[in-house]
Amino acid sequence: MTCMRWNDALAAALLAWIPLLVAPAQESKTPLVHKTKYLMGTVYEIAAFDESPQHASQAIDKAFAKITRLDEVMSNYKPESDLSRLNRNGHFHAERVPADLYRAIEESLRYSKLSGGKFDITVAPLVDLWKAALRGERALTATEVEEQWACVGYEKIELIPPDRVEFHSACMRIDLGSIGKGYAVDRAVEILRANGIKNALIDAGQSTIYGMGSPPGKSAWEVHLRDPSNRADPAVMLSENSVSTSEQTPGSLLGNETAGHIIDPETGKPLETKYALSVVAKTGTASDALSTTLLLVGPEKGKAIVKEIADAAAIWVSAAGETETVTTGPEIRLMGKTADEEAKIEGEARRAAPTSPRENK
Repeated sequence: MTCMRWNDALAAALLAWIPLLVAPAQESKTPLVHKTKYLMGTVYEIAAFDESPQHASQAIDKAFAKITRLDEVMSNYKPESDLSRLNRNGHFHAERVPADLYRAIEESLRYSKLSGGKFDITVAPLVDLWKAALRGERALTATEVEEQWACVGYEKIELIPPDRVEFHSACMRIDLGSIGKGYAVDRAVEILRANGIKNALIDAGQSTIYGMGSPPGKSAWEVHLRDPSNRADPAVMLSENSVSTSEQTPGSLLGNETAGHIIDPETGKPLETKYALSVVAKTGTASDALSTTLLLVGPEKGKAIVKEIADAAAIWVSAAGETETVTTGPEIRLMGKTADEEAKIEGEARRAAPTSPRENK
């Protein structure tokens, strides 16, 4: 598990996505305000409909300001962040942390328990080790992996209400990347609502997307999901809920056939999976954490997890067009054709084709 979502190269190619999404609604008399800002290592976009463009613009700026503050709290790249301070000083010492950091860690531990440890923010030492290896900086030894693996284990985090955290490990470090963007989206939604915005779409680098209300004349925001096959074209209608996507980085992008930025805490190695995974949930925090979790556990175990969560849905899509879906409410529609549907059509066509005289012999 790690901080990245389906790879940044793909996300960068889609920066114009929100304007295209809301373009049909621009014929409405309600003005659209669309802004972008680079935060938390990705591009955040907020599109809001409001009678007053100035009011919407100010509300969006306040939402971006909140995300900026969260980045200063939860970044594991900035040495002065509160998370970096905790990672330095929290070993066998109860460190006081800001409310947002405490809350994000608390939420993370909830999903660790839900997933039986597959979701684990303490995997940071392994993530950094494998990142260095995948960049070609060093060759890993089994001993190094074992040493860093011993640092992993969400059970070694103790929360001491109301605002202190202690690591019961000498080498533990945490990385909130697998939940941080979703958490930031939820806080942005709160800011927008508090400032009177009712209809908006908040997008954290195509990793987590939240729909507030709907565009004018529509019942919800239609969002097309990640499809490595370019066949199934899954889509979901968002209104007061969120969708997040996770996908292992292809080996070709990292120049390593055994590449992968998502680390399985049970094996200590990069996850091997053929799927991209998208999950719908009521909050950005939930969909963000669940997207990593469900990718790690796979469709069989993942479906069981989703069935225990109200108003959730998930879809696994392979490059071959294979799909697995589960829902307790939201509908994920397949706008294209899955591998099974294409095989069925091809089979029916063969059966319907006239038989040549030679084949009758």
